[in-house]
Amino acid sequence: MKISNNLLRKSHFLGTKIRNLRKNNHLTMEDLSSRCIKINPEQAPSVSYLSMIERGKRVPSEGMLEVIAEVFQKDIGWFMDDSSADAEITPVKNNRGGIAGMALEPSFLFSNDILQIALPEMLAQTGTSGRQFAQLLIRAYQEYHRNHFPDLERAAEEVGQKRMPMDEHDLIAVCGRLGLEVHWFDAVPEEMADELGVMSQTVVRSYFEPPNKICLNNRLKSQPDRLKYDLAVHLGHCTLHDKDGVKSYLVTGRSQSITLNQGETGVAHSSEVNALDILQAWRDFECSFFAGALLCPKVPFRQLLDRMAYSIDVHKIIGVTPAVAMRRMTAVSPYPHWHYFDAYAPGTLRAVYRGNGIPLPWGNMRLVEDACQHWAVFRMVNVDSNQDCAQISVMAASGGPRIYACQSRKVSDLAENDHVLCAGIDLTPALDTQMQDGHGLAEQLREACVAGGGSAIIPQTISRELLRVAKILNIGWVESGLASEARVICSRGAVCPREPQCYS
Repeated sequence: MKISNNLLRKSHFLGTKIRNLRKNNHLTMEDLSSRCIKINPEQAPSVSYLSMIERGKRVPSEGMLEVIAEVFQKDIGWFMDDSSADAEITPVKNNRGGIAGMALEPSFLFSNDILQIALPEMLAQTGTSGRQFAQLLIRAYQEYHRNHFPDLERAAEEVGQKRMPMDEHDLIAVCGRLGLEVHWFDAVPEEMADELGVMSQTVVRSYFEPPNKICLNNRLKSQPDRLKYDLAVHLGHCTLHDKDGVKSYLVTGRSQSITLNQGETGVAHSSEVNALDILQAWRDFECSFFAGALLCPKVPFRQLLDRMAYSIDVHKIIGVTPAVAMRRMTAVSPYPHWHYFDAYAPGTLRAVYRGNGIPLPWGNMRLVEDACQHWAVFRMVNVDSNQDCAQISVMAASGGPRIYACQSRKVSDLAENDHVLCAGIDLTPALDTQMQDGHGLAEQLREACVAGGGSAIIPQTISRELLRVAKILNIGWVESGLASEARVICSRGAVCPREPQCYS
């Protein structure tokens, strides 16, 4: 296509600007090319041509530049040298983010020997079980690594060959190739108390019996999405742990510390730190991550999310549960600031991931008395509705208020217990990437919500910036959340910003 002389004259920093915009928004060249194809396949650059543009070896046509500008929600004039401020052509350094740490001084008190003595005593005094502590350690490790575990991804891709979707027959065929036998058993839900003493329905879904048996509950036959997940988890156990002699169970219900032996069921309440507890908790995490990577391989699933604007309904297309799809979003998205909750009433978090360091209204160990009920995930626990909820929230956190967007869905598990899944992102870093004052906008939104008694229609100036970010991130439910009032939330009632406060 013909390139105007004006574009050619003013293109010295164009490639640099496009490259740094792409990197600051955590997009690969493949991601950017795909986004451009979605807007205009005729004008979109290929990956190789995009590489040449970024290296200054090619100048895009005006039509191609318009497509790139639409992806990043920029005016086409921004790419010209007239807008060559240093901030616009200098890449933003990556910030690990996540949960803030603390300096451990004096360091000799935090030696391995001292910690091995002190931790069991601390857990015994607080009533925290070894398995709960292990889950906390794993969550911190997961958040520190941004939910990226390349070794587990590669192991899953070798088994599944990056095929998507895979049905239950495909997975059973994989089991056969690995020398595994599939058996079926009958089990019905039973009432059982969790760590807090709350009763709920619990049922054994499946288990691996050494050396080569995968035993599946007949109830799974009517729910192929859950059947596929259980098969994938046991394939992970066999692949990663070489079919060792540990009997691995998958259990549905609120409790996170059920110990099952052949022919008996029970709940473990021990506060002792057992090395086997930590090993088994880690293996549970590995196998769960492996299952997600097997059923939703990174590259094809990321491409599907891009086409579907991160709709939770992608789970229907590939036949997985909403939980698997939502958890995989946090692992494959180029945007790193995600969180994910799986909440049971009245206050059990079965799964937590906080790549953005979002504070918790309660943890997976204790239910606090003044937990904020305005969080979407906890508000929906007590609502008799299965409709999705998109919510924009503003929360005072360390370093000032932050704006969050989330999508929540109420579902039932295999034992027919209701629980709520919630996937969300921290929008403040995305605003900062677009050269906006994210914390300043968050403070304005917080003030508007407080003045409105806790919620408010999002001011047009803020809504416009959030809409730009939603289009750049290509996450459709952020835009859906803008149609409703924003809510102010807090981590504890003692710091409730509402007037009057929810808890006096």
